[in-house]
Amino acid sequence: MSPFDVIKPIRVILSEDKELYSSLKNIFGFYPGNIFLYKLAFRHKSLAKELNNGAKVSNERLEYLGDAILSAVVADHLFKMFPIKGEGFLTEMRSRIVSRSALNKVSQKLGLDKLIQANSEGNNVYKSMNGDAFEAVIGAIYLDKGYQFTRRIIIEKVIQQHFDLDELENNDTNFKSRLIEWAQREKRIVEFLLLSEVGHGYTKQYVVEVLIDKQAHGKGRDYSIKGAEQNAAMKALIELDISKA
Repeated sequence: MSPFDVIKPIRVILSEDKELYSSLKNIFGFYPGNIFLYKLAFRHKSLAKELNNGAKVSNERLEYLGDAILSAVVADHLFKMFPIKGEGFLTEMRSRIVSRSALNKVSQKLGLDKLIQANSEGNNVYKSMNGDAFEAVIGAIYLDKGYQFTRRIIIEKVIQQHFDLDELENNDTNFKSRLIEWAQREKRIVEFLLLSEVGHGYTKQYVVEVLIDKQAHGKGRDYSIKGAEQNAAMKALIELDISKA
């Protein structure tokens, strides 16, 4: 055991950020080097600090970086895991893993959501806050530990523990694509109509209706238009009894 192995835990215990140190150690299996990066990763833009020059500091820049690192690692991992699959398959699989919905769930499973600092006044709803923080943490790990270390964390602590690639491969959750493919086979016309926007700011939701040959067949509601379209398409598939199509 090196002297550093002894000094590090002592420094953690004496630090004012010992709870964050311990939480990250429990979640990812390592102690952070530059704790400031991780504190910033959990600072949502609703609590951004304003500097003297007017710039606001939050986890948005780390989120941007983490998004790029995560996408690259997932793409590389899938490329190696599925050596004979084509570009379309790999792109769809990567999209399912790095989707905001999937990252929101992973963030909650890991317990990252409990570490986020955000403005909770007025019952604000931040639809992507958990997933954003997850990407920001990936960005922090990359800056703190480097690419190879970050790659190992993503594969071992995230993909292998929270994603079943076989199930993901066989589970088609793109309801809109399935509905459109069915309509093309049956020579039907499908339209997605934006009916209304409910709420404002971070709480705004979109209401979308599916029309098939000008007839309404399901409404969907979500914090994004794409999500509302998926929900509407899912309801249309069920209503038309073609959910297994």
